[in-house]
Amino acid sequence: MVTDVQALISLCDDELVSRGYVAVLYGRIKAEWEKLISWMKIHNFTDFSESVGFQYCDETLGTHISNERLNHDEKIRLRAIRMLTSYQKDGDFEFRTPRIERLFLGNTGSNMHLYLSYLRNVQHFSESTIRNKEQYLYEFFCYLEKHSLTLENLSVEIMEDFFRTLDYSLASRHNCGSTLRIYFRYAHDHGITEKDNSVFILKDNYKHHCKIPTTYEEDEIRRIISSVERSSATGKRDYLILLLAAEYGWRSSDIVNFRFSQIDWDKNVIRFNQHKTDIPVEYPLLSSVGNAIIDYLKHGRPLTDSEEIIVSAESAKKGRPLSTPTVHSIVTKYMKKAHIKNWKSKKHDPHSLRHSLATNMLKKNISMPIISTVLGHQNTESTKIYLKVDTEKLRQCPLSIPAMYSKHYKVGR
Repeated sequence: MVTDVQALISLCDDELVSRGYVAVLYGRIKAEWEKLISWMKIHNFTDFSESVGFQYCDETLGTHISNERLNHDEKIRLRAIRMLTSYQKDGDFEFRTPRIERLFLGNTGSNMHLYLSYLRNVQHFSESTIRNKEQYLYEFFCYLEKHSLTLENLSVEIMEDFFRTLDYSLASRHNCGSTLRIYFRYAHDHGITEKDNSVFILKDNYKHHCKIPTTYEEDEIRRIISSVERSSATGKRDYLILLLAAEYGWRSSDIVNFRFSQIDWDKNVIRFNQHKTDIPVEYPLLSSVGNAIIDYLKHGRPLTDSEEIIVSAESAKKGRPLSTPTVHSIVTKYMKKAHIKNWKSKKHDPHSLRHSLATNMLKKNISMPIISTVLGHQNTESTKIYLKVDTEKLRQCPLSIPAMYSKHYKVGR
């Protein structure tokens, strides 16, 4: 870990240049770092650490997390310092400045914190998964603290009151319930609780709830792909990512794990086992995709020994495989750039492009078994959800209502 503040700033400076920060913002951030150096000299700090950075923010801003009271200049100062703390810890800038600080205190909080460490170090869960579970655990921890409860006091009534208090959507309740159910089993198996509290979480029938996928029209998909500036190395990479999501309907996990060994150039096919389901799939190597791969390999991909085809171009992670949240951000970026109508109010991730592929195939009268094969579903039951989106065909399904002859119903009533 780099503790010398000048060396750390030099590394972060290189990262700013690599990411192409505009001159005005770049200068503002550099100025904030100089103020930090002066403050450290006054307080006789020789080494920089997260605690030193947070102390500086607390003294000069009154906080080290984001809040609505901060003006624009103060937000830049906070962002500049948190760039240093996150880069020092993880080798990268944090995605955004957090608005809350989750502190798991006391015996209950300590056990939850240890559980998250177990998921990270033993189960090797991704950081995005751990952050998701941390959010639900923290909300439950705060509920316990507010009501002076422990894990030994739980009941069905208490759990239902917790869900009611948070006013979760059906999806959020399902995810939170799943997170807590698994944690309760862990707590019981590791002797933290005498009883298995998972029995107090009622089933929510989430999977039986009618869900309609978010989709985009073919013209919107073309506009998204066309909005990429393909002259740059990053543009060539992003263009390939969008093609894989839109033309093949690949999930983010399959895009970031796309490897050279999966391409058979002689037979013009791509074969692999899906990351999520481990189901083997095979796709024709479309000319658009093949040309995009070749263009990226020749003119956009950094030198690296990585087996994965698509890698990061940022200096801190150059040549390393992308994460799935990065793919999500890339799709969102070009939906915004293409001025897609109402994209913010709809799902705007790679999965929405997958949904769009299936729905647009259905509109062209392509059979369900073929769509299932393209998406890599085990059976057509998983694919039938897209029938709900094809409104034109649904209009052909209703039967006409026969005339009714009954003393209980009269015309005009």
